[in-house]
Amino acid sequence: MNLILTKNRNELGRYVAQAAAACLESNIRKHGYANIVVATGASQFEVLAELVRQPNVDWKKVHGFHLDEYLGLAPDHPASFCHYLQTRFVSKVPLASFHYLQGNQSTAELLGSANEALRGKSIHMALVGIGENGHLAFNDPPADFTTQDPYLMVPLDDLCRRQQVGEGWFPNLAAVPTHAISMSVRQILKAETIFCSVPDPQKAVAVRATLEEPISPAIPASILRTHDNTWLVLDEASARLLSFETQSWLKRPH
Repeated sequence: MNLILTKNRNELGRYVAQAAAACLESNIRKHGYANIVVATGASQFEVLAELVRQPNVDWKKVHGFHLDEYLGLAPDHPASFCHYLQTRFVSKVPLASFHYLQGNQSTAELLGSANEALRGKSIHMALVGIGENGHLAFNDPPADFTTQDPYLMVPLDDLCRRQQVGEGWFPNLAAVPTHAISMSVRQILKAETIFCSVPDPQKAVAVRATLEEPISPAIPASILRTHDNTWLVLDEASARLLSFETQSWLKRPH
């Protein structure tokens, strides 16, 4: 894992977008196309806003895949991740394709179509974040570290659901779905390059646990430490609780 410390959300977004664009360009030159997994949530606001403005990416050769989605929400629901991705990413660039997870499908149909979409495909790059409870995608603790299927159905714990209310996606806890479809931990780790963006002070406890506690399903994001080409990009607010020793490993952008 590579650790990057930025000043604030805006610098974080620029850094990740520029690095992600370079990664996409490299894979397009190498393979003729690139497959990318795209996350949602508040941590990705600046990343996606900057990424769609990168001038040298041939988006017509990029195929996108959806990281996770609430069960039971229609794609046009304001809190659905389909809506988020359509408005903040897919509508902004001329992608070759984007494979949505439509949460209002039947569970069997959704899981089957999601797993089929990834069958036999390599993921060249994944954009992810870390939840306040340490989750990776919607793999809440204790996360499944063994399932090899690309996607799985998962329950959402109270801390995860409260985060969604706190970020303004839902009016109250009762409105937040209790289950989701999520890319599995093992599938995320199959990505050749992972950019994990984690701004804001409310993520500081999860960041400290991710980097300083033992790797464990109780801290799902801690598994990223086993992936050599993961770039964990923090801002000063999210890094504020790290020990002096851990801080010594952080590098500032050039």
